[in-house]
Amino acid sequence: MTKATDKFPDSKVARQTFSNEPDVQEQQLTDSAIIRRMREAREIKTGDRYRPRYHFVNPENRLNDPNGLCFWQGKWHLFYQAYPPEDERQHWGHAVSDDLVQWRDLPYAIGPGPEDCSYSGTIMIENNRAIALYHGTEVGNMIATSNDPLLLNWEKIGEGPVIPFEKDGGLNRAYGIFDPCIWKEGEYYFALSAGIEPYQSEGRHLASNFLFRSADLLDWEYLHPFVEGDRFTKPGDDGACPYFWPIGDKYILIFFSHMSGGQYLLGEYDTEKNKFHAETHGLFNFGAVFPGGVHAPTAYPDVDGSVVALFNMNPAKPTNTPDNYLRDFFGAEALEATPGQTPERTVHDWDQIMTLPRRLTVVEGNRLGIEPAGNLESLREDHIEIGPLTLCANVEQIIPAANGDSMELFLEIQPGQASLVELNVLRSPDGEETTRIQFFHKRGYRYRRPFENDKRARKVLSTALSDLTRAESILSIDTSRSSRLPDALSRPPEQAPVWLAPQEPLSLRIFVDRSVVEVFANGQQCLSVRVYPGLEESTGVSLVSRGTDTEVTRFDVWSMRCIY
Repeated sequence: MTKATDKFPDSKVARQTFSNEPDVQEQQLTDSAIIRRMREAREIKTGDRYRPRYHFVNPENRLNDPNGLCFWQGKWHLFYQAYPPEDERQHWGHAVSDDLVQWRDLPYAIGPGPEDCSYSGTIMIENNRAIALYHGTEVGNMIATSNDPLLLNWEKIGEGPVIPFEKDGGLNRAYGIFDPCIWKEGEYYFALSAGIEPYQSEGRHLASNFLFRSADLLDWEYLHPFVEGDRFTKPGDDGACPYFWPIGDKYILIFFSHMSGGQYLLGEYDTEKNKFHAETHGLFNFGAVFPGGVHAPTAYPDVDGSVVALFNMNPAKPTNTPDNYLRDFFGAEALEATPGQTPERTVHDWDQIMTLPRRLTVVEGNRLGIEPAGNLESLREDHIEIGPLTLCANVEQIIPAANGDSMELFLEIQPGQASLVELNVLRSPDGEETTRIQFFHKRGYRYRRPFENDKRARKVLSTALSDLTRAESILSIDTSRSSRLPDALSRPPEQAPVWLAPQEPLSLRIFVDRSVVEVFANGQQCLSVRVYPGLEESTGVSLVSRGTDTEVTRFDVWSMRCIY
């Protein structure tokens, strides 16, 4: 077993020290060989049919978890696990944006040494510096700091991990050391480290996170497990990639389960006991994390009290990455590129992508509001106004004016008494391939009102009385017919609850971007899937209402520009 004091080789990526003067930095970036290489890599990959145009993708090779989203000196910074060609251990890739949408590649930020790989973590901004707390594989949790205009120069503090593994990888300790996040209260820094706790029998576990405290960033004291009252997560979940922050009048803990994807807990934070009490729970991924699911989060507060979050998304088609998850799904032979492959079995040298940024807020009933964040409207081109229109019952209506694999659609629909309203995107002319977005009005859970004479039940349920007057509706994305390719895997349908008030229309913003479809509904829900249409002509759109007619009061379509 490797000890925390052992030093792994330093990164092979050439490290450049940048000036602290903005103008000089810009000139150095213009002259940077790595930046030129990244630009050329983007140009070469532009023609890849499944490579998104306006979702962020690593310019070189693959990516994994997003890390350290932060706002520094007027710009948003996104870091992510990247694999440089000259040293394919995980490094922190880096991009910067004025608007969370159009991203500019920057040199690799943090690389291995003394850790083997530089894994996931978060960044907090303190006065005149950025502090990154992240996981260094085989050694423990590490800290690096930066304070130049574009966060190009990073220095690790201490002589190794600030929260080290001990013998046996720390498995004999009461806490885990993995994927940390950091914040500050008064004179103390706090670190939340991902982990699990045993459940019932050997080999089973529950999600957990462990809290540490430090006065100087170097010496950390373990306090206790952080979350109380978690009756929501499943046996088999874990608390990877945590992010904890106030949101509205609550606190949110966003995290990732390697079993079931991105999730969150909303609740109250006891600042005296340093304990988070979970009150409600929700998902960003409605099913297993693979294939094609929403993966790990990175997040950061915005000035209006909301929290901005991004996630990476897993592929649902083989790539040439050595990821054990993919080998489990596709089989080792499917991941090996071979000469003379047919187009149907093309293996890519990139895999995961980032979701669009999401703005999270707390809305009525202590539910999470979810909307697109950033200036996505700046990407719109060639506006076409299609609605209003009437969908006649049980007749699929093709929309010839809405056609493409890189577009945004906005619809307002009065679902009325229809059994189902369905929108098809990336549809082939004969309907053989299609990705189906379906809305089932009031087909979700119905909540029983408290018994009139049961005072205890009424007290327990009093905070949710507004919900008891309504039934859930269900928004679904079905990828079972998205592709005819033999190596493209469909997900079981994503199904998420949506609450509509009486007479409230269904409002959808739908983003189609080559191999990803994201659907935002009524400012309260988002579903995302990866899809790989095999037919070149699978770019169509259609609508259908089952049972009765349905009114579409608004229908707008835009093509979307590339963000690079």
